[in-house]
Amino acid sequence: MPLVAEILREPASERWQDRAVESPSSPGDVPELATERLGLVAPALVHLEHYLEFFTDAEASASYGGPLTEGQAWARLAADRGTWALRGFGVWVVTSLDTGSVFGGCGFWQGLGWPHELTWWLRPDARGSGVAREASQAAIRHAYEVWGWPTVQTYMTDDNEPARALALRLGGLPVGRHVLPDGEERTIYVLPRPDGSHPAAAELGDDRLT
Repeated sequence: MPLVAEILREPASERWQDRAVESPSSPGDVPELATERLGLVAPALVHLEHYLEFFTDAEASASYGGPLTEGQAWARLAADRGTWALRGFGVWVVTSLDTGSVFGGCGFWQGLGWPHELTWWLRPDARGSGVAREASQAAIRHAYEVWGWPTVQTYMTDDNEPARALALRLGGLPVGRHVLPDGEERTIYVLPRPDGSHPAAAELGDDRLT
C-alpha cells in the first residue's frame, strides 16, 4: 500500500504530527501580518528571484537543504504557496515595510510524516538584525491567538547552532528528542504563548512530546 494511503488511514490519535496544526483560514487565504519593521506576505511569483538567489547559494542555504537547483528552488516557492491551500497555514515572505525589500521567509512547515514546525530562512545580509526573531514572534502570536493552536514548536539538526539560539531567544523549551522521517534525532522546542506561558505537558500529550 502506498505510504500516503497508509498514513491517511491511521487514526488521528496515532498521527501526532497532524494534531494541533489546523487553522481556520479558508483554502488559499494567506493573512498578511505586520510588525514595527516587517511585512509578512504571501509567497508569489514576484519572489522567485529571491528564492533562486538564496536556495541555489550553497553557503547561504546550507542549513535549509541547499544548495538547490533552480528547478528545486522554484518547487520550494510553489510548495510554500501551495501549503496554504492544502493546510491553511504556511510560510510567509518577510519584507521591509519601509522599502519592500525581501529579507527571507518565516512561518510554518509540515512535510508528510513530519511534525509541524516554525521555520525561517534569511538572506545572509539580513542576519543578526533581529529580523528572524521579530518575524517569528509575529507568526507565533498569529498561530496562538488567531488560529487557536494549543502549541507551537520548532526543531533543528544538532549542528544548527544559529537556529537553536533563536529558539532559545524566543523562549523555546526543550521537551524531548524524536527520530524524524529522515532518520535523524532532533530536539523539539515548544515555544511560549505571547503572554510568556508554556502549554502544559498534559496539553501536549505524552505520545507527542515526552
